[in-house]
Order: sequence, then structure tokens, then C-alpha cells
Amino acid sequence: MQEQLTPDFNDYELIDTGDFEKLERFGRYVTRRPEPQAIWRRTLAEEEWRRTADASFRRDARSDERGEWRLAPGMPDRWAVEYAYKRMRLRMRLGLTSFKHVGIFPEQAANWNFIYDSCRALAGGEPSGGERVAEFGSSVSGGGAPKVLNLFAYTGGATLAARAAGAEVTHVDSVRQVVTWSRENMELSGLEGVRWIVEDALKFVRREVRRGSRYRGIILDPPAYGRGADGERWILEDNIGEMLECCAQLLEPRGAFLVLNLYSMGLSSTLARTAVRQAFGAPREEQWGELCFTDRAGKQLPLGTYYRFTR
Repeated sequence: MQEQLTPDFNDYELIDTGDFEKLERFGRYVTRRPEPQAIWRRTLAEEEWRRTADASFRRDARSDERGEWRLAPGMPDRWAVEYAYKRMRLRMRLGLTSFKHVGIFPEQAANWNFIYDSCRALAGGEPSGGERVAEFGSSVSGGGAPKVLNLFAYTGGATLAARAAGAEVTHVDSVRQVVTWSRENMELSGLEGVRWIVEDALKFVRREVRRGSRYRGIILDPPAYGRGADGERWILEDNIGEMLECCAQLLEPRGAFLVLNLYSMGLSSTLARTAVRQAFGAPREEQWGELCFTDRAGKQLPLGTYYRFTR
């Protein structure tokens, strides 16, 4: 089923968008950042943007990616936000990076909910509130902690969602500082027991295939381009095929789920669906589309595409 998703995230608000920028509230503080997909005009005046923003990112003229933050008085370089869903309570530390990122992608909360519900169902937990969750086969009805693999895991929102639901989680990212940040988020959320791996994701899954490892859930959030821990090159269009083929060998044939996110402009959710179905076959239940937020003026901003299934 194709569907646009927007999570209910009390500590986040998209205030205004346009002229290739976005104005956002994270908890108590408002940031101003570049946004290449905001091709329309802003609703609020420039003076209002300047007055509202606690931190504004300005690109370095010598770089397409890096820049610096200009801070209003009283704006810290680190703070925390909270996210709640059912019995899940996450607390995550934010920070102002030279790549314009702040430590979370709030639109991903829609996938955190799916991951939490899926892991609860696999572990034998009862869904609450009558909401639709993934239904799994009788082969997992006995419960137990499902093994979940989170690849390109960044600061760990999906990792924490799975762990909060009782899963045994392996968190893989090639940047040691980011894994340290993820561990901080785990501790802030009152969780423990995550397996941390600092390694190139493709190298890791190749080894897991040789070991015959199996997982009940796999989460992938690959960048368009990146470097592994030992300098390995990742180019999405070149490497995603092999990555999906390896993951298809790692995912259990029944009682399992997969989540794939794509952030590269021009790569659609239909493309993701086609690539996944070729590697994994047709699932029992699937969902794909865009992850979006809507600003105060009603302008809807797509922030990434997703594909997810259960089988």
C-alpha cells in the first residue's frame, strides 16, 4: 500500500519552508537550515525568520556540504528532545554539526513506531490501543527476543525503538563518533544492552552471510555516498543491489520485517519497492511512500522515501 506518513512528534515542529530553507523547532529551540526540496517561497518574512531562529546554518562558500552555525544568545550547542509512542519513551541528545544535521531525522519517527510495534509482536507483546501492527506467523508465537540489525544506524533512533520493544539489536555505523552519540542516546533513554559495531555496513553483512547469521528485522538507512571505517567507498546506486541481496540471506523467511529509507533526491519509493522485491521476493504485507511534515502554512515537505514489509 502506498502512503505518505507524518509522525506525531510533540518535540518537533516544521514552522515554515521555502526558498531552499526550513525553519524548525526541536524542543525549546528553533533552527534554520538549508533544504534543497523547499523550492517554493517562504510564507513568513525574512525578519520573522531571523527573529525566530536560535541557530542558523550558513554554508561555507568553499564547500557544498560543510558550513557553520550562527547562534543567538542563550542557544546551547547541545540539548535534548523526547519522543513517546505507546510504552516507548526515547530521549535523544541533539547537537549542531558542520554538515547542518542536528542528530535526528524527526520524520523517521513514523518508522520508529512501526519498528516498535513489529518487535513487540515478535516478542509476544500485546499491541495496545487497537492500532494496526504487523501480524506474524505462528513460528514466532512462542515469544522471545527477536534479533534486529540496524545498518547505517546513525544516532540510533531506530535502534532505540527496537530495543525499547525488547529486541536484541546490532547497531552498525562506520563513524565511531556517531556510535558514541548513539550510546549516549541509549543511556538518556534508560536502555541498555545494544551491540555496537563500528564497521563498513556492506563488509559487515558479507561476513554475517558467511557466518549463517539470521535476523527477524533489518533496518537500512543508506546515504547516497559515504566512507566505511577503513575508507571503503559506498555509492548507493552501485552498492545497494549487493546490500539487499546479502540482507535477503540474513532475514528469516517468516516472522520478519524490513525497513528501507532513501534520502537521495530523485530516488522514489517505487524504485525502492522494485529493488527490494527483486532481492526478497513478494512479501505478505508492504507499505511504501514518502515521509513528510507540513509547515504552519500547510506546505507539505517530503523529507525522504521509505519502503517496509512484513512476512
